[in-house]
Amino acid sequence: MNATALIAEDEPLLAQALQAELARAWPGLKVLATVGDGDSAVAQALGLRPDVLFLDIRMPGQAGLQAAAELAEEWPDGVPFPALVFVTAFDAYAVAAFEAQAVDYVLKPVQPERLARTVQRVQQVLAQRAPTSTVDDATLQRLRALLGGTEATAGAATPKRLQVIPASVGQGIRMVPVSEVLVFEAADKYVRVLTAGSEVLIRTPLKELVPQLEPAMFWQIHRGTVVRADAIDSVTRNEAGRLSLRLRGRPEAWAVSRLYAERFRAM
Repeated sequence: MNATALIAEDEPLLAQALQAELARAWPGLKVLATVGDGDSAVAQALGLRPDVLFLDIRMPGQAGLQAAAELAEEWPDGVPFPALVFVTAFDAYAVAAFEAQAVDYVLKPVQPERLARTVQRVQQVLAQRAPTSTVDDATLQRLRALLGGTEATAGAATPKRLQVIPASVGQGIRMVPVSEVLVFEAADKYVRVLTAGSEVLIRTPLKELVPQLEPAMFWQIHRGTVVRADAIDSVTRNEAGRLSLRLRGRPEAWAVSRLYAERFRAM
């Protein structure tokens, strides 16, 4: 079977080893590019649209899971989404998470026997893929589960829920009650914290904030957006099928990515 691939691996020797083993295990596979960070992986994948993506779990910029999530959100409709294969050093927790979600993986250093099984599985996936399929529900469900699982530390205690957000304002610090927050939105190196009548910036990354928020109270609707659930006023769908919502107390419309649209499936 002929197919194309993109390799995202920040260690050049490992990337070369993977490409060499792939050439032996799958002669019909053409590697279109090799990149060393998650942001480049997203950009190249959107441009080249490979059939298979080999994503290192830990890379500079975005890690493999975050890169896969961004691609799931940004992937054009009507274009088959790549088969995902994650590359990882042996980590019992990560491996168990991949196996539980039926997501394939390659271990570092590359093991020819294991890679051969991965190639066989990927070829089966590609053979069954519809020519005009896009990101299917099963892929989105697996990514949501992995994002909620492998980013946590195995056996870690439930983090203490945030009650107040300290934010620098001028020469002082403003204490914003979480009960007043309507939106957390990632913005460059900051996170915007929006209430009904104010906005402050904090430096705590969104991925560190989310585990400290009450999940029934705050819903993630996009990689970079978390909203207060009981403030949702309306949800609308455009002609392309994309969702957006409005909140009581804010004038903006907030995009809901396909990765998190499952919450509104009843529509």
